[in-house]
Parts: sequence; C-alpha cells; structure tokens
Amino acid sequence: MKKKVVLYNPTAVFFDMPLALLAIGSCLNFELFEVIIVDARVDENADNKLLVACEDALCLGVTALSGAPLKDALRATRLVKQNHKELPVIWGGWHPSLFPVELLEEEPIIDISVYGQGETTFKELVTALNNGEGIDQINGIAYRKDGKVVKRPARLMQDMDELPAVNYDLIDVEKYFSAKGQRQFDYISSTGCFFRCTFCADPFVFKRKWTAISPERMGKELAHWHEKFQFTDLNFQDETFFTYKNRSIEIANELIKMGSRFSWAATMRADQGMRLEDEDFVFLKNSGLRRALIGVESGSQEMMDWLKKDIKIEQVLGCADRCKTHGIAVIFPFIVGFPGESDKSVKDSLNFVKTLRKKSHMFQTPIFYYKPYPGSEITQKAVEEGYQLPNTLDAWSDFDYVDSKGGPWVSDEKYQLIENFKFFSKLAWSKANFFLFPLQKLAQWRCENNFYKLPIEKILSDRLFIKVELS
Repeated sequence: MKKKVVLYNPTAVFFDMPLALLAIGSCLNFELFEVIIVDARVDENADNKLLVACEDALCLGVTALSGAPLKDALRATRLVKQNHKELPVIWGGWHPSLFPVELLEEEPIIDISVYGQGETTFKELVTALNNGEGIDQINGIAYRKDGKVVKRPARLMQDMDELPAVNYDLIDVEKYFSAKGQRQFDYISSTGCFFRCTFCADPFVFKRKWTAISPERMGKELAHWHEKFQFTDLNFQDETFFTYKNRSIEIANELIKMGSRFSWAATMRADQGMRLEDEDFVFLKNSGLRRALIGVESGSQEMMDWLKKDIKIEQVLGCADRCKTHGIAVIFPFIVGFPGESDKSVKDSLNFVKTLRKKSHMFQTPIFYYKPYPGSEITQKAVEEGYQLPNTLDAWSDFDYVDSKGGPWVSDEKYQLIENFKFFSKLAWSKANFFLFPLQKLAQWRCENNFYKLPIEKILSDRLFIKVELS
C-alpha cells in the first residue's frame, strides 16, 4: 500500500498554482507514495479534507510565507497536531528559509524545517521517514535532537534540469482557472537570482545563484500540458526570466513551434530588456509575450544606486519605449518609504510614475511601502539602528507586506500624499473611457499640478467600491 504524503497550501488572496508543493511532490516515487495536496484557497472544506488526508499519513508538509499566509499555516498545523499528535510536520518555503532554527525553537508543533531549494531535501526526508532511518545526515534542514535544535549545512543549488518534471496532475488545474477567472497556467522555469538588491531576501536565501530548465525541455513540457488543459495564458513565476538573452529567444522559439496558441507574461530587469534588439522584441511579441514586469523601485538614480539595483533610469525608459512600440504591457513596481529616504527621492519617484503612465495606458505603476523583510541588507541595517522585527510566529503572521503603510519612516502626511497620488495617477492615464473622461481630465490636472487636496473623487470611490485586503 502506498504511503500518503500530505502537502498543505495556506489561504491567500492570490490564486497562483502551488508550484513549490508541486515541485517537491513531483520528486517522490509515485509507486511508493500517494501525494495529496490540500489548498485552502480553492478546496471546499479544506480543514476536513486535510484531517482526513492526514489519517495514517507518513508526514505533512506545509509551505509558509511571512504575513497572512503564515497565520493560516500555523492554524492548520495546530489543527492537525491536535488530531494527529505523532504525525511528523515539515515546514518549508520563504519563512522557514529565513528562520529555520527560530521557528523550531518557538513552536513544538513543527518537527522539521527545510530551507533553500527543497526538492531533493524533501525527497530525502520522506525516504528516511518511510524507511525508519535517521535524518541527521540530510542537508538543508533543521530538526530537534535531545531537546535542542540542530541546523544541518545548507544544500548547494541543484540544476533544475536534474529535477523531474512538475506533475500538474497532483492538483485540479480547473479549480485555479476558475479562481483566476481565466485559463492562466503557472510555470517556473528558473530558480534564484544573480543580483544583489538590498531590499530583497533572495540573495540571502539563494546566495545570488541561479539555475534554469532548458528551453527544449520546457517546450516539450508546456506542449504536453497545453494539449491537456488548453490554457490561454502562461504566467512565468521566475524571479528574473530574461536572465540570458539567448535563452529567452530560444524559449520564445519553442512557443512559436507550438503554434503560439496562448499569450504569456514574465519578469524582466531593465538592463536585460536593453540587451534585447528591436527584432528580439518583435520575435517575443510574435511568440505571445503580452506583458513584462520590470521592477523600478525608485525614480531617483541616487536611491537606485543605494538599493544596489544595478540599473539606470535611462534603461527603464528605453524598455518602456520599446514595449510601447511593440504593444507589450508592462507593470513597473515602485517602493517608497525606505529608511532615511528623502522627500526629494519620494518626489522623484512620483514624477517618474507620471512619466511612465503618460507613455501608455498599458503601463501600470503600483507603489508599495517598504517594510523590512528578514534577510535583506536594508533590514539588517534597520535592526542595527533600533527597528524591531516581529519576534514570534504569530507576530510575523500579522506583518502585512503589501497593503500597509510600511515602517516608521513614512509620516502620516507622506502616506496620505502617496495614497492620493496612487488613486489619481491610476485614474488619469487609464484607458480612455467616455463616461470617466471628465474625471480623467481632472485627475490629469491634479497630477500635473501636484494638487491632491480635497480628494472628493477618491472618497466617493472608497465608499462605493469594496477594498480587497492584500497580503
């Protein structure tokens, strides 16, 4: 009889397919193990399904992301332990990768934490548990021994081509299409990032390493899943999809060979985009590229340099012009409210948002507030200067990264200014709408003259439309 391995994905407001759980589950021997994925975001009666699945199971794996998903991960784990006390619980994901020891020291319901790239680590753990063997030689984990937490050495990043293909049959793909409201398929073609941005935890977790699936293998895998699921859009979940120009073009060629029957979106750094020629953009567009996500973070070159973005504002503008020319939508995320950020830096960012928004209604410029994420260089400096990070799992679960004012570096006055600007800049340069035309013109006037007082339009909008809390 196959042993059950149960994997749990906590609640969240986004509906990307659980790629991390799919990746670790796909590494197991399906002749020996039955992998059951319970996703609280899409499964009805998820708690009951989880408890039933955990009966006579070999172990439970939980992916944990700092913020609201962590709260549900804790709740679900406590529920399982109340009903299945002896079941080994393994946590992985971003939060355990940052705090592999601390979470075990605090929370007895978690037996093992996995940090870093988890596919092979999880496979070795499941094999050891199944065979009744010790786990003290498995790298990339922390566990308890004689009442103390032991952290094993980190595991070296593994070439993704050495890992088995992700088996999407482990989930009900149609549930995710329904939740998203479109037949959008999620896929990750690379892991890690070569770059050193000081606000990001990726360099801490993956040590600025990067590995990827070969374009030829990707083409075969995507052709298979497209034939089965007939998705209309492909969303690459890579940190930096366009890391190598030639690889990007080869992937586009594989998609064209499939007949370009779907659109796709991916992440792009501004310097990567500028290494592409105009004919490359034409080729990418013909392969189905509909949108790129290009992180800007700041409209101040001085602040960009401080963040170690290693890009220039001119490169962002160059990418924007090329994407506009070829009809490619772009999301340009910004971050404000860094420790010690000057009013001029914030003003430069707002002005740069206006510059980009004027170029095309296909450009979006979401603005987020910096909130110290553990593992990043800026966070370490902020802590040294007295900023206090949450010190319990429950506190971390209340630490909202998206829909929040950020740290103490944003005054109430600055927060209100930015919130008003976000509203008016979005309205001002949205796609032309006959009914909203007068309001759009008024919003453009406000933005051009930096006049955001008496925001009657925003007040009415906030009252008439329900705001979705993000985390």
